[in-house]
Amino acid sequence: MTYQETLDWLFAQLPMYQRKGQSAYSGKLDAIRELSAHLGNPHHKFRSIHVAGTNGKGSSSHMLASILQEAGYTVGLYTSPHLKDFRERIKINGRPASKQFVIGFVQRHFEYLSSRKLSFFEMTVGMAFDYFAKKKVDIAVIEVGLGGRLDSTNIIYPEVCLITNIGMDHMNLLGNTLPEIAMEKAGIIKRGVPVVIGEHHLETAPVFEEVAYVKGAPLYFAQDSVPQANYKTDLLGEYQKLNMRGVLAVLKQLKGYKISESHIQNGFSAVVKNTGLQGRWQILQESPTVICDVGHNREGLGLIMEQLSRQTYEKLHLVLGFVQEKDLQTVLPLFPKSAIYYFARPEIPRGLNAEELQQAAADHGLAGEVYSSVPQAYKAALMHSGKEDLVFVGGSTFTVAEVL
Repeated sequence: MTYQETLDWLFAQLPMYQRKGQSAYSGKLDAIRELSAHLGNPHHKFRSIHVAGTNGKGSSSHMLASILQEAGYTVGLYTSPHLKDFRERIKINGRPASKQFVIGFVQRHFEYLSSRKLSFFEMTVGMAFDYFAKKKVDIAVIEVGLGGRLDSTNIIYPEVCLITNIGMDHMNLLGNTLPEIAMEKAGIIKRGVPVVIGEHHLETAPVFEEVAYVKGAPLYFAQDSVPQANYKTDLLGEYQKLNMRGVLAVLKQLKGYKISESHIQNGFSAVVKNTGLQGRWQILQESPTVICDVGHNREGLGLIMEQLSRQTYEKLHLVLGFVQEKDLQTVLPLFPKSAIYYFARPEIPRGLNAEELQQAAADHGLAGEVYSSVPQAYKAALMHSGKEDLVFVGGSTFTVAEVL
């Protein structure tokens, strides 16, 4: 198989959660454990940091990887979803796994993979763990895909766990209250393994305290461990300061690695260069200024809208697309009524119909036109923008991916 044929086969298996939604969520660890055993349990062959959370887990994972790279370590990085290339999910020192490795992995294990009805995500996690073990990484930063307790990554026994924050997202799978969602995220806490909580909330703190106590896991709230995070980072957006504090608290608990102050400074300032991270308050052009961000739930979008309110521009244009299960009644009130909107449906099965989004937006005083695709909406926004205007692209990871 060619690389594209290999990807087509992977995508055609039990559906990707990111594309299909709830029907693709297995909620079990049996299959990934069996796959890992088939592969020789590669997750036992490298050390790791496990990162969960509603918002910020991707940025935090990339920050950790960047700092560890600056300290001279060979660092694996597993994240999801990808924006442009599948191999963004599996990197070592910022370099994606080779196309040949992806092809070879599927070919070597094709009979097993095709007979077990594994999900796309399970196969991808197994592929990443196999890659990191074969390449003998010094440490791997592993980002949870969804939730924590039943996420396929949750077979590792890490050096430190980080839970960035808890917000209302994926309620149909994780629970309808913050404590319920926190309990799912707390599922990554392991016996005796230090766990850092990035943001302290009165509703969720007791959940983490209880689980950590039962598991005998040392618990640290970042605000207590690291009162301030006065570092510069190339990841734009004021909200990154919250992520930086959690990362610093993790580094304090990471034993056996020599990380200096200069490694931390250089790592924070070169996250994009070291890891290739995209889609976090990313400036795509100027005159007009175009910014995209993959934040997509109430907490993430709230921070983005706050950041947008601080920008200087003549007119604000927003290219928006959401997925079907998004609770529009909680996120649309966050958006400014004075902006000009360009509504489009992300090109995935669970993309929200643009006409439905337009109507819901109108109910909240947001006016705009419907376009046949995200690229068409983006093209229209650029065409109607003056040099002093600002165009923002967001609402969904997939909306940003189509523009990138």
